[in-house]
Amino acid sequence: MELSGVNKHVLLCNGASCKRKGAEETTKAIRSEIKDQGLSDDIHTTLTLCNGRCQDGPTVVVYPDGDWYKHMTPKLGYKLIQTISQNQKLQECIAYSFNGKKFVSSTEQKKEND
Repeated sequence: MELSGVNKHVLLCNGASCKRKGAEETTKAIRSEIKDQGLSDDIHTTLTLCNGRCQDGPTVVVYPDGDWYKHMTPKLGYKLIQTISQNQKLQECIAYSFNGKKFVSSTEQKKEND
């Protein structure tokens, strides 16, 4: 796969806990939306094993943004691709974001913004 020109890398957790919570269906939905929207040259996906956030599963991580999305479903997967293709974030599903220095939880981020 030629990665030149790719601007988003989506890591799809398919560890055992996430699989039990629907990760395979979410992965199919995300990859389908990327293909349907003609974004295959812009967004690359990689299946991972456990990302270590089983309580948040299924998880999806988007780089270079550094956003960790939690409790993803096929429906949210479609919405995520539409959102990140416009360089936006699916705020309601973010568990952690990189703020330029460190990862912060969505709770910490809300406190910083208040």
